[in-house]
Amino acid sequence: MPVDFNALPTPCYVVDETLLIKNLEILQQVRQETDCRILLALKGFSMFATFPLIGRYLNGITASSLHEARLGFEEMGQEVHIYSPAFVESEFAEIMHYCDHIVFNSFSQWRKYRDRVRAFQDHPIECGIRVNPEYSEVATAIYDPCGAYSRLGVTLANFQPEELGDLDGLHFHALCEQNSDTLERTVKVVDEKFGPWLGQMKWLNFGGGHHITRPDYDLDTLIRSIRFIQEKYGIQVYLEPGDAIALNTGFLVSRVLDIVENGMPIAILDTSAACHMPDVLEMPYRPQIIGAGLPGEKSYTARLGGPTCLAGDIIGDYSFDQPLAIGDRLVFCDMAHYTMVKNNTFNGVNLPAIALARADGELEVLRRFGYEDYRNRLS
Repeated sequence: MPVDFNALPTPCYVVDETLLIKNLEILQQVRQETDCRILLALKGFSMFATFPLIGRYLNGITASSLHEARLGFEEMGQEVHIYSPAFVESEFAEIMHYCDHIVFNSFSQWRKYRDRVRAFQDHPIECGIRVNPEYSEVATAIYDPCGAYSRLGVTLANFQPEELGDLDGLHFHALCEQNSDTLERTVKVVDEKFGPWLGQMKWLNFGGGHHITRPDYDLDTLIRSIRFIQEKYGIQVYLEPGDAIALNTGFLVSRVLDIVENGMPIAILDTSAACHMPDVLEMPYRPQIIGAGLPGEKSYTARLGGPTCLAGDIIGDYSFDQPLAIGDRLVFCDMAHYTMVKNNTFNGVNLPAIALARADGELEVLRRFGYEDYRNRLS
């Protein structure tokens, strides 16, 4: 059933459960055909109201911090993996409580925490090392984990095979919103550089950045890459996508607050690029709007900006069939991933509400934010 965007407050994120299930079914197909294990990367999508649903299709979550690990442990309750460039010593005991897989960024971190993991008795913990294949096709430097002087992962020159004795796996992450042809080339490099030690491992984690649920994604090449490692080394393969799970499943409903003129119409929305969709400025990224087109494509073109004092709080230029009016609602597409997890309260701007359009047609506003949420982040 279509989402009734007029029934929602603004601004408001809304995730369509039917679209989410469509993505999860694709991921489940990959799992079934390869026997790989797939994890939800919470850094991309942490809407825990959907975790019971996601847990029926995937194997668990992967975290980048103590708080993400706790959220995955408490709200999904399946496998909990964690990786961090460096763990905070005062948090490590609690991390072990929540996690069954811990990936270290360096051998020095592994040596620091190895005895604590060995002594932990509550449940088994498997450990791994992140490697840097020094191969990447990521175009945006800020998202390239394998670029020059990267702090992420161990390069071949710094690899210490003598430290592998108690380790269970290796992990690499070299993708960003890419297709499986890039993965296939990356896997070949990983195999060439680190293959001599993969036979000693239980698993290899392919990391994230796989756009598996994108319409043009080549599933056959993904499956071939997974099977290549499985058959050559007899080990488990993990994938940990974030984008792919929530891709094209969410929207951000906004409202026009005012329209000013300065060489062109400029609509000021109750939605901020800086606060509510940071990737628009950081990536950069131009979200689609339902019913809108590129500048000049339709009869009326306007620039859309947020309500903050940041001069660059601009979402972009869009064209419409008719002039915008104060009070009009605009619906931005693909707003589930890297939005709720990255938003902020700069200028004291309120956070969008969060809603879920359930598969049975129910539209539920799960959370509204207010002054206390802003105040309690401060002191």
